[in-house]
Amino acid sequence: MDTVILILEILGTVAFALSGAMVAIKRGMDIFGVAILGLTTACGGGIIRDLLLGKTPPAAFVNPVFGIVAIVTAIIVFLPSVRRIFLHHPKIYDRASLTLDSIGLGLFTVIGVQTAHHATEGFNIFFYLFLGVITGVGGGVMRDVMSKNIPYIFIKHIYATASLIGAGVMTVFLAFDLELLGVILGSATVIVLRLLAARFRWSLPKAHELTEEELHRESVKK
Repeated sequence: MDTVILILEILGTVAFALSGAMVAIKRGMDIFGVAILGLTTACGGGIIRDLLLGKTPPAAFVNPVFGIVAIVTAIIVFLPSVRRIFLHHPKIYDRASLTLDSIGLGLFTVIGVQTAHHATEGFNIFFYLFLGVITGVGGGVMRDVMSKNIPYIFIKHIYATASLIGAGVMTVFLAFDLELLGVILGSATVIVLRLLAARFRWSLPKAHELTEEELHRESVKK
């Protein structure tokens, strides 16, 4: 099981590093910025998770393999031949970004739940779900803030909700001691939900965005 989790963590790291690097390239960052944003996206969620669990220093600093994988992945994306594809083919960029971000979200969500399960006593469902979602979306939120974008979890088609549902699937299988099956089906649930949400424009209800005229009227009332 440890080998499976390690493989999934590496795959998730690569997926999120690619996602972060692509955003950095679209923002016109230099190679240092691309590497940092790729690293932050890939390792940010795990660092937040470990801090919440009281693991200091976080695993990303104790075992630098994931950080190295993230940086190398980001630098590969920065290569002129690869960078040109994303800059001059918006459709390829959008599809690759969606797919990679969905994969990273799914894999890190179930890893977050699995880590919480092994790090705590008893069966704390709320904590499992919370830590799973935080691990899944944490790196992406940090990426979006650093690149001056509104975080995905607030505006995009079902995102954190997909992570929450996947974490729930993982938790159910953990209750029956079917950890490996939970990892597979939990991550698959997140990925499929994200892709379907993007395809069919599923989203949660949003607050009405006030126009400048409406904002002015509200300020006058006050």
